[in-house]
Amino acid sequence: MPLEASRVQPSTASEVRSDVAAVFADELAFRPWYERSLPRVYAYLFHRCGRDPELAEELAQQAFVEAVRSRARFRGRSDAVTWVIGIARNKLVDHFRRAERDQRRHAALVAREFAQVGPAVRPSPIGPDEIDDALAALPAQQRAVLILHYMDHLPVREVARSIGKSEAATASLLARGREAFRRAYEEPDR
Repeated sequence: MPLEASRVQPSTASEVRSDVAAVFADELAFRPWYERSLPRVYAYLFHRCGRDPELAEELAQQAFVEAVRSRARFRGRSDAVTWVIGIARNKLVDHFRRAERDQRRHAALVAREFAQVGPAVRPSPIGPDEIDDALAALPAQQRAVLILHYMDHLPVREVARSIGKSEAATASLLARGREAFRRAYEEPDR
């Protein structure tokens, strides 16, 4: 039975928890509750993630999936939608943390690779999209070793172990990857 459809409002936290558990356990009850709740969760996220509809939708879906997975932890101290919004807030924070970490990794890659070349090669500032495009142009193994070594800060020995190659082969692959990255990044049509 949907929470809003109950005739008598639960008076205790345990009654709220049991109503929520019933909604999460019954697909027929969950769907209408989800359809009524989704706009609130989506609106919360939309206005906090740069008005990016795809990101807001993705994070809202993640929040509802997490709510279903962790429904036993709902304590009934708030409305169930408020609880899901709290989960959505955590998903948004996780997204921002990942984005910040990715930006730091991109900056580290650029700083290491282009410090040797000098400012004459690329006078304009570079952004994550340009780096992503250049990395996407590389063969998969070259891309993997560059990411593992420069972005994840793994030594060549660990990169070699991760990809199942010798250290010498990995060092060679890394050198070829750096050169291919440099060529892909320096193409004039980029």
